[in-house]
Amino acid sequence: MPRQQSPNFSSVADVGKRLSAAGYLPDAQIATTVFLADRLGKPLLVEGPAGTGKTELAKALAAATGSELIRLQCYEGLDEARALYEWNYKKQLLRIQASQAEGGADWDTVHDDIFGEEFLLARPLLTAIRRSDPTVLLIDETDKADVEVEGLLLEVLSDFQVTIPELGTITATRRPTVVLTSNATRELSEALKRRCLYLALDYPSAEREREIVLSRVPDLAPGLADQLVRTVRALRGLELKKSPSISETLDWAQTLLELGLDTLDEQAMSSTLGVVLKHASDQTRAAAELRLN
Repeated sequence: MPRQQSPNFSSVADVGKRLSAAGYLPDAQIATTVFLADRLGKPLLVEGPAGTGKTELAKALAAATGSELIRLQCYEGLDEARALYEWNYKKQLLRIQASQAEGGADWDTVHDDIFGEEFLLARPLLTAIRRSDPTVLLIDETDKADVEVEGLLLEVLSDFQVTIPELGTITATRRPTVVLTSNATRELSEALKRRCLYLALDYPSAEREREIVLSRVPDLAPGLADQLVRTVRALRGLELKKSPSISETLDWAQTLLELGLDTLDEQAMSSTLGVVLKHASDQTRAAAELRLN
C-alpha cells in the first residue's frame, strides 16, 4: 500500500492562506473541503458550471503544496491507452526487425526485451502513481469521458496501483493528491462519488469576485472593479450559450486597465464585449439587454 505522507495543511485557515498566496481566494466551504480531503486522504470531486474555477483550484493546490501537477484531460473516446499506459509499437517493431537482421534471437528473449521499461509509454494516471515526489493529479472534465473510463478510475483510485501483465503490479510509493472536476453534463456514478469528497462550485458572490479581481489586477480602480463585477453578473443572468468565466472577468479587467479606461460605459462595453462573450448570438443578446448601441 502507498505510504501515508504527512498532511499538507495544518488547519482550514492554513489552506485559505496558502491558496490565497497561490492566487486563488477560497471561501470557507472550499477551504474546509480541501482541508478534509487532505486529512482523510480522499480524492476531491469538484463539480459546477464551466468557468467557475475548478481547474484553477487544482493548479493552486499544486502550487500551495509544492507539488507537480499532472493533468489527465478527459474527452469522449478517451481509453486506457491514453489515460494509463500503452506500448511503443513502432519502437517494438524496429527492435524485432533489428533482432532478425542480426541473426534472430529466440522469441522468448525478444518478447521479454520489447515488453520492458524502455518500450513503455506512461500516460498521466501511471505517471502520477509512479512518482515519489509530491504530486497533484488533476482528472479534468471527468463527465466528458465515457462511462467505461470511470471503471478504470475506480480501480486506480481504490488501491493506487496498476497491473501491467508484462511487468507486474506497480503500486504507488506516495499517494498523489487527486482532484477530479466535472461540468455536470452527465451524472457520475455513485461508486466514483463514494470514493471522493464532494465540492459544488458555483460562480462567486459579487463581493468575493470583486476581491478576486482586485487581487489579480491590483492596479484597477476599485470603482471600476465594482462596475465590472456588476456587469459580469448581469451577463450571467442572461440565457447565453456561454456565461463569462472568472478568468474572462479577469481578462476584461486587464483589458480595461490596458486601455486606460476609468469607467465601464456603453462605448467601453460595446468595444470590449468580445473579451468575455465568444458567440455572436450572445453578444447580440447582451447588447439588447444592456441597451448598447
